[in-house]
Amino acid sequence: MRRARIDRSTAETTISLELALDGTGAREIATGVGFFDHMLEQLARHALIDITLQAKGDRHIDDHHTVEDCGIALGRALAEALGDKRGIRRYGAFTLVMDEARVSAALDLSGRPFLVWDVDFPTEKIGAFDTELVREFFQAVASHGGVTLHVTREAGANSHHIAEAAFKAVARALRAAVEPDPRAGAEVPSTKGTL
Repeated sequence: MRRARIDRSTAETTISLELALDGTGAREIATGVGFFDHMLEQLARHALIDITLQAKGDRHIDDHHTVEDCGIALGRALAEALGDKRGIRRYGAFTLVMDEARVSAALDLSGRPFLVWDVDFPTEKIGAFDTELVREFFQAVASHGGVTLHVTREAGANSHHIAEAAFKAVARALRAAVEPDPRAGAEVPSTKGTL
């Protein structure tokens, strides 16, 4: 199985993350940020990636460092588990609806980090969670995972639904991109011969 373990410790956070790309969506997540835990559970379940994540952060300041550093760890784990990316589909795209919300995600496991984020939220908070941290998380994943990621809100009036649709859309796109391509054999999915 394509697996990775990342342990990251800074003055702001301590994170331990295990990831298995060929999983079933099993998850054991505890970051101390309730809504974020819920979103990461959706990510694991809909990507069919097993994730075990324990995080302790300087939440007496706010949730920013915890969320961002979890994204850094997840991005690094994704890159490590993919290795040289031989035989994968590389690309994934998905449009997901959740009630009134519709979010599209498209990604390329190119090795070139880039985030295009066209998602706005009608509120600044979902409970106690800052909605701007959704972007921060995906920026960290893209930057440290070498992922080109585009996320677009096409419809939506409820911030919770928009955020959840974004996580699920990215998860489904990621699920497609990391899958082995039976027609590709052990080839790297690039004419350059490397990603």
